[in-house]
Amino acid sequence: MNAKTSFRLILMGVLVIALGIPREAVTAAAARQQQGPQTPPPDQQPLPPTPPSGQQKTQPAPQQAPAPPQTSISVESNVVNVDVVVTNEEGDILNGFQRQNFRVLDDGQPQQVTNFAPTEAPITVVMLLEFSKIAGGFFGYKAREWAYGFLDHLNDKDWVALKTFDIKTTVQVDFTHNRSEVQQAIVSLIWPDFSEADVFDAVLETLDQLRDVHGKKAILLLATGFDTFSKHTLDQTLKRVKETDVPIFSVGMGEEIDLYSRNGAGVGYLQAKNQLTTFAQMTGGYAWFPRFEGEMPDIFNVVAGFLRNQYTLGFTPNTPQDGTYHKLKVEAVDEQGNPMTWADKKGKKKKVIVHARQGYMSLNAPAAGN
Repeated sequence: MNAKTSFRLILMGVLVIALGIPREAVTAAAARQQQGPQTPPPDQQPLPPTPPSGQQKTQPAPQQAPAPPQTSISVESNVVNVDVVVTNEEGDILNGFQRQNFRVLDDGQPQQVTNFAPTEAPITVVMLLEFSKIAGGFFGYKAREWAYGFLDHLNDKDWVALKTFDIKTTVQVDFTHNRSEVQQAIVSLIWPDFSEADVFDAVLETLDQLRDVHGKKAILLLATGFDTFSKHTLDQTLKRVKETDVPIFSVGMGEEIDLYSRNGAGVGYLQAKNQLTTFAQMTGGYAWFPRFEGEMPDIFNVVAGFLRNQYTLGFTPNTPQDGTYHKLKVEAVDEQGNPMTWADKKGKKKKVIVHARQGYMSLNAPAAGN
């Protein structure tokens, strides 16, 4: 037994006594350290984060493969991170910004941006599809066809999961790099089981599953926006949505209702449409309501563009730690602190738009004496 091995055995003994860690766990950890990175069994990781190990066959060698979406034990920190994307009024993404080009307001109070970086991590996205018998299953088939096209906008380092919902939410494919597997799952969606569409429950469940996943993460929601049988109300859903750091990109599938109905869409569809728009606006995402399938490639290109062109801003609030919801506003400014504009091809100055989540939940201040 050499000196290094003796030191490791002594260290394991200290961990067992001081921290109460089982000797078997420490021994296993030491063995893993000697053996190098290991692929976890597929049955030990629910959605999210780790894809089934069988899907790694098409990936590079373990030491070269990108890290899967990770979860960890959270440590409370007062730093607030906000992902932002800057566009012009036409929706074209703008780049080249520096930290001094952003001003963050927390409940109207200016904050000092201490952390700033373009986000370059692979995308982690959940494709959440309404697959129900509403309108004879017409919209379910539309979601299937449209979702298939989104996969062309992902690369080999991105993580994607596929979920569908009607009266319940079903994981069709867990997080994977393998787009072919997702394509096959989409094709296998033959006939919806129920005429319900519980979009509130589906959104809340997916947000909860993504809560501790690190990196760029998002939900692509393809739905009519109707909710017929959810256990949660709209108010309960919005309360959770406004607190999340997961952008929701909503693609409304019900424009034919307005386009072809003799008396227009009606109040029901307008409410459904408003719900999808609110989900997107609150989370720093975007909402589209295409009428023709030919619009979809451009929409999906924008979704991928949003996620690949984010800036992450971090600040420590100078507002009270009161455990309440704080409104956020992020502005783009020039060197003099004036609202930034962008010149179009004709040289005309246009307004710059910053897309970011609208708020966050503050931590509670530590109790006196703690």
